Amino acid sequence: MSDDVATVTERASTVRADNPGIMTLGGTNTWILREPGGTRSVVVDPGPDDVEHLDLVRKAAGDVALILFTHRHFDHTDALQGFAARTGAPARATDPEFCLGADPLVDGETIEVDGLRLDVLATPGHTSDSTCFRLLDEPTLLSGDTVLGQGTTIIAHPDGVLGPYLDSLALLRELVEEGLVERILPGHGPVIDQPGAVLDYYLEHRQERLDQVRAAVEAGATTAREVVERVYTDVDESLWPAAELSVRAQLDYLRP
Repeated sequence: MSDDVATVTERASTVRADNPGIMTLGGTNTWILREPGGTRSVVVDPGPDDVEHLDLVRKAAGDVALILFTHRHFDHTDALQGFAARTGAPARATDPEFCLGADPLVDGETIEVDGLRLDVLATPGHTSDSTCFRLLDEPTLLSGDTVLGQGTTIIAHPDGVLGPYLDSLALLRELVEEGLVERILPGHGPVIDQPGAVLDYYLEHRQERLDQVRAAVEAGATTAREVVERVYTDVDESLWPAAELSVRAQLDYLRP
């Protein structure tokens, strides 16, 4: 059982779900946010519909005022109905399909719960509905799968698109430059305490992969699979299906 409650900042704690895998790393991070002295919490990405996990999140979160989702992938949203039933809380996401008793999220809006203040940031790329949340009273950002605590994320083509993803990374890098983000709480993996360096790596890595994909095509690769076999030799073959999604997104990006 990998479920465990950990306090990360004075406003954020996490419960890691017991769903480890090649795409989820150690498991989905469910984030619990509460203003110091506040009586109600906000739960971000309740994760898989696992009874033990949801019971632990419910106990740690106390009175839940709102459920938020960073994006539509099932390892983040599967517990929508189950956790809403446990808490009676409304749910909000950028995608209306994952809203319950509340309106979809709007880019740039501020959410307030008992003094807790969050800015909503549309960060499409990993998926079209990917969303980050920035705490306004501490330099912390919840990134979902836009930035992971370990390795790099996939561009889940065709829903995910590379151009918007690069723009999203640039936006997050600007927030770091402005001193508004000093810590990233990811959807999977450990907390990122050096977000500038990680975002620089993400941007450099994407450019390197684009150059490699371009070279593979020029050398005769005609399908995404052929590109993966040439370019992703440094990646375990179990991850090649995911890499193929990213390559499809890269090929679309490079197409004139």
